[in-house]
Amino acid sequence: MKIRMFIICLFVSAIAFAQKPVQKISITHLTKNFYVCTSYGYPDDKSPAYPANSLFAVTDKGVVLVNTPWGDEQTQQLIDSVKQRFNKKIIFCVATHFHDDCVGGLDVLKKQGAKTYSSKQTYALAKKENNELPQYIFARDTTFNIAGLTLQTYYPGAGHTQDNIVVWLPHERILFGGCLVKSLEATTKGFTGDADLTQWPITIKNVASRYKTARYLIPGHLGWQGGTKQLSHTLQILSKK
Repeated sequence: MKIRMFIICLFVSAIAFAQKPVQKISITHLTKNFYVCTSYGYPDDKSPAYPANSLFAVTDKGVVLVNTPWGDEQTQQLIDSVKQRFNKKIIFCVATHFHDDCVGGLDVLKKQGAKTYSSKQTYALAKKENNELPQYIFARDTTFNIAGLTLQTYYPGAGHTQDNIVVWLPHERILFGGCLVKSLEATTKGFTGDADLTQWPITIKNVASRYKTARYLIPGHLGWQGGTKQLSHTLQILSKK
């Protein structure tokens, strides 16, 4: 009996040791009432925690969010943080593609009353992967007007994934490029298991042509310095064999 209990304890300890710790999010002021939330995930068992960016705006009626933090726990951290810091609730979230660093906290948001959205294509891919799903979908490029904030979605073509969209906030000239766009800090393409490497450069050129006046450009991972220079940097990375 003692031997059996010892083996069980070893097994439980091994599982606990293998689990990656949940990281603490950070919130960085971007401009006016806009902030970037950085959360962290583990691309694989051997990788250290890797940062992912979400964008949010604080309005009189609540917080508008682009992409959830990476998972339920860190999304709950953001919910708690905006409540404590701004005395607001998250009322809206749109996901830019189907991976967990975009949709991984949708269930938590829905429970606290936020309306959650994605494209029809993102919904289908997330469902196929058994990822968390939004409540509402849109079939084409859509403009949302929420609490005085204008937010426009645009599908420029396949790239990092088949479904990746960008989100444009025209009044502030903020473009959320998501994982379609590589930070100036990035040196590799990153995860390409769902990518269209042939179409990706064409898609980036579509974005560059459409948003020449962007003041801020937020990529899916790492820093966002350099604005639209990140688009030409992405093309350089994609040109590497």
